[in-house]
Amino acid sequence: MSKLTQLGVVLADRGSKYAVSGAPVDCRAGVDAVLAELKSDRAYAKATHNTWAALLPSGALKADDGESGASMVILRMMERAELQNHVIVVTRWYGGKKLGGDRFRRVQDAVRAYLDQCGI
Repeated sequence: MSKLTQLGVVLADRGSKYAVSGAPVDCRAGVDAVLAELKSDRAYAKATHNTWAALLPSGALKADDGESGASMVILRMMERAELQNHVIVVTRWYGGKKLGGDRFRRVQDAVRAYLDQCGI
């Protein structure tokens, strides 16, 4: 088991709810294990998007999971914070209203909450 940190729902906007989770990882298999652990919780498995990014010794990895462009937001924030060997997952449960560009601000808010919680 990884050292998964789940902050749960950290914000809501027009019906959409956002949660953020993360864990130390050092390879793609570690990322996959974290995602599997997270999705073992039925609520996360049924989420609209589980967007993630990781900075590993082998380079950066990311996946939008249908939330186009959101993983790059996570990756940029991790690079700025110099957070290596870690994966951050932003989960969104779609609330029925499109957020447009605000969705990127909500992803930033979620990642910021995670970084603050971890003291980064």
